[in-house]
Amino acid sequence: MNPLNRRQFLRNLGVSAATLPFLSTLPSLTGASVAPRRQRLVIMFSPNGTLPTEFWPDAEGEDFQFKSILQPLEPFKKQTLILKGVFNKIKGDGDQHMRGMSCLLTASHLLPGNIMGGGGAPAGWASGISIDQEIKNHFQSRPETRTRFGSLEFGVAVPNRADPWTRMCYLGPNQPVAPIDDPYRMFGKLYGEMKDKDSLVSILEDVKEDLRRVSTKLSTQDKQMLEQHVALVRNLELELKAPVDKSIAHPMPALDPGIELVNDNTPKVSRMQINLLVNALANDMTRVATLQYMRSVGSAQMRWLGVEEGHHGLSHDPDGNKDSFAKLLKINQWFAGEFAYLAKRLSETPEPFGEGSMLDNTLLVWTNELGKGNSHTLDNIPIVMVGGGADFKMGRSLSLDKVAHNRLWMAIAQGLGHHELSVFGQADLCAEGALALK
Repeated sequence: MNPLNRRQFLRNLGVSAATLPFLSTLPSLTGASVAPRRQRLVIMFSPNGTLPTEFWPDAEGEDFQFKSILQPLEPFKKQTLILKGVFNKIKGDGDQHMRGMSCLLTASHLLPGNIMGGGGAPAGWASGISIDQEIKNHFQSRPETRTRFGSLEFGVAVPNRADPWTRMCYLGPNQPVAPIDDPYRMFGKLYGEMKDKDSLVSILEDVKEDLRRVSTKLSTQDKQMLEQHVALVRNLELELKAPVDKSIAHPMPALDPGIELVNDNTPKVSRMQINLLVNALANDMTRVATLQYMRSVGSAQMRWLGVEEGHHGLSHDPDGNKDSFAKLLKINQWFAGEFAYLAKRLSETPEPFGEGSMLDNTLLVWTNELGKGNSHTLDNIPIVMVGGGADFKMGRSLSLDKVAHNRLWMAIAQGLGHHELSVFGQADLCAEGALALK
C-alpha cells in the first residue's frame, strides 16, 4: 500500500497507526487475492577471509563432506550449495580489503577518492548499486512483491565509522547504506520504540484493544497469522528487555587505531538480530535483508571464544603458526554457527503464506571480502548458500573455473524472478551471462 492508502485503510478500521505493522500483510483486511509464493534473500557477511583447507570440501557433487568450518551446516546438507572458484575480478583504486568489501555486492569499481588504503591507490565509495538493493528495487516495483521496508540491513558489532571497509550495501553510485547494529533501534524501526524498557511496558499494550476489535473481521487463517505475529513480538520484547550490557550498540572505544575491543555481548546481540530478521521476514515486512558481522580489516577480539588477539592480525599470520590457525578456526566456526542458527530458525518456522518452511522459500548466502586473509586474495571468495528461495539445485559442492562474481549475483537475481537482469556491475565481466545453477 502507498502512504495514502495506508491512512485510509486505518481510518476505515478505526485503529491507530501503531497497528499497521501487524495488519498490513493480512489478505482479508487488505483485499489481496491469494498471494504468490514469497521468495526471499538474506546475505550474511563475515570478514578477513577463511582457512581454505578447513572450508572447501575435497569432493565435488552430491557426495561431498563438510570440512570443520562448515560442520554446523550438517543438518542442512541437502539444502546447501557450496561454490568454489568465484572470483572478485574488479580492479582499480583501493586496496584488496576496500575492493573486497565495497565491490563485493556491487561488482563494480571504486570511485576516485581520498581514502588511503593499505597498499593500493586512494579511493572512494563503490560506483554501482549492490545486488541486494537491485533485487529490492525489482520487488518494490511490483504490487504483488512490494513490502513495507523493501530491505533491512542488520549489523553485528559494526564500528561507528563510515568508509569502504565498513559498507557493502549501496543504493547506487556513491550511496552506501549503513547497517543497523543496535537491536533496540531495529526493533524501533519495525514496530516503534518501546516506551519504557525498565518497567517492561510493551508496545503491545498500545495496540491490543485495536487488534482485538479488528480480529472480528478476520478470516480464520488471518486470525492465526495475527496471533503468531503478536506472539513473536512478545518474545522479542522479552528478549530485548532482558539484562544486557548497556554498550551493546557498538564496540568499546579503541585503545589505539589498530585495535577494536568488541563487546563481549556480541553472541547475544547476534542472536537478537537474527531473531528480529526472521520475524521481519515471517511477517512480510521485507523479503531482502543483509546481516553484516563487523567489517573488513576488523580487529575484533572475540574473547567469548578465548581469543584475545584481533581477528585481522591473526588472519595475517603464516599458515604454519598453529596457535593462530587454531584461533582462526574457532572464529570461522563461530560465524558458521550463526549462519546455521539463521537457517535453523527459518527451517522451524512454517511458511506463513504457503506450504513447507520459510527456509524452503528463502535463499541464504554467506560470503566474505577475501578468499584468504594472509594473502589478501580476491580469488575463491567463500560462497555458501542454503535454502530453496532461488530454486537452485542444492545438496552439492561445485568447483567453478574462475567465474566473475558478477555472474553469481545475476544468477541469484534471476532465480528470484528478476529475469531481465542481463548485466550487473562491470559489464565486460558479464559477457557469459548468469551462472547456471538450476
